[in-house]
Amino acid sequence: MTGHRSLNKYSLTQGYLCAYESKNRALGSGWLGEKKRSPLQMLYDLDEGPLSALAEVHRQRRDLLHRACSRHTRRRRLLRPEDLRHVLVDDAHGLLYCYVPKVACTNWKRVLLALSGRFGGDPRAIPAHEVHAPGRLPSLADFSPTEINRRLRSYLAFLFVREPFQRLASAYSNKFSQPYSAAFQRRYGTRIVWRLRPRPHPESLARGHDVRFTEFLAYLLDPRTRRNEPFNEHWERAHALCHPCGLRYDIVGKFETLAEDAAFVLSLVGAPGLRFPSPPARAKAAATHDQAARLFQDISPFYQRRLFNLYRMDFLLFNYSVPSYLRLH
Repeated sequence: MTGHRSLNKYSLTQGYLCAYESKNRALGSGWLGEKKRSPLQMLYDLDEGPLSALAEVHRQRRDLLHRACSRHTRRRRLLRPEDLRHVLVDDAHGLLYCYVPKVACTNWKRVLLALSGRFGGDPRAIPAHEVHAPGRLPSLADFSPTEINRRLRSYLAFLFVREPFQRLASAYSNKFSQPYSAAFQRRYGTRIVWRLRPRPHPESLARGHDVRFTEFLAYLLDPRTRRNEPFNEHWERAHALCHPCGLRYDIVGKFETLAEDAAFVLSLVGAPGLRFPSPPARAKAAATHDQAARLFQDISPFYQRRLFNLYRMDFLLFNYSVPSYLRLH
């Protein structure tokens, strides 16, 4: 497999992840005893033959990620089973999907539920609250080390990422600017206001409904935030959620090319009747960029640099350029 043949997957030994034999070696042994060709085998077949333009894009992304991991993560922390909490499992189709909030994860969860045959098999008919219900989709962390190893060896692993600051702007807008996020605002907004706003209004302290973007960023940069508890998943770095330098991902999809990348994954799954719910139109994508530019225009270069350093690994690992609206120098 071009760009894949010499790379190792990882297995759990005594509760930790360590390198072992190439993922390819599992391909000849069948897919959980089934004769049907798995999505991983389908990808292997594509990589062995003449590559389509899209397959070549994904091969290059795998190679870029591997090189970036080698260059920027010389000392890698051993992973524990609990580090795999964001990796969802579809045993029926041989899939591992690491979800990153604010990167179409609700729709990907809808797709996984539809593939299971629940809710009539139509992802568009599945309400968001059903998608995010605890235990609705199994996590790789729920399995024993032996079962984790088997899935890591034989399943197609994929994730979707997004330009980090656009994802951050989307998280702020969704969680702190929308009235339906009142519970979230009471949990995090009140904490931000109490810690960072001089002489706050009592209503702001009680509701946390009017957090400013500057306050949100100051909260992220405050060392006490991560010292007290891990980042919330909506603004945690993608590499910290999915550990792409500890787990081998076969597909790195991007929010910016969501329609094409989602169709590519589903083509490997072999579900011709299933369509990914309508991804954002180009006009909406442009609006998201403009929103991020507008939010960051009032942030000083000093704080922009500090924030970039906080999310630097996501920029490096997933090959994102520094946004044009930043003033880092």
